[in-house]
Amino acid sequence: MFRGNHTAKIDEKGRLKLPSAFKQLVDAANVTQFYITSSNGSSAEIWPLPEWEKREAVLADSSNMDDAVEKYLNVTSYYGQQVEMDNQARVLLPNILRAAAKLDAEVTVFGKLTYLEVHNREVFEQSLEANKMTAEDRKIMASILSRKS
Repeated sequence: MFRGNHTAKIDEKGRLKLPSAFKQLVDAANVTQFYITSSNGSSAEIWPLPEWEKREAVLADSSNMDDAVEKYLNVTSYYGQQVEMDNQARVLLPNILRAAAKLDAEVTVFGKLTYLEVHNREVFEQSLEANKMTAEDRKIMASILSRKS
């Protein structure tokens, strides 16, 4: 389970070295293949391939291809590429996605439970400041977290 955040840099060839805390989790799961994509073009999502395949199975299982699924598949395919991690724990981010999300300098890599999310650090910090959690957000979170399994 990926959690927390780490700063990193995208090198001149467009590669991201996975932060060591995340690399340990990937190694423990024996994962070297990833699907790198985006659902919005403003950040990259790095999915261990087995997790992405679970997502694809859910989408394929839906009885009909509704418009939301079609749009999701279009955008994630447009930005997406399957990649293999190299011996130095680097993954190559797709050119189209790097340009759209401005992933060309210092980035922040977030753990999002089953995948990693990569943001341009400066852009994300501005967004975070502009979109603080509201009282309503806290109320919704309290309701979600108080549910019993």
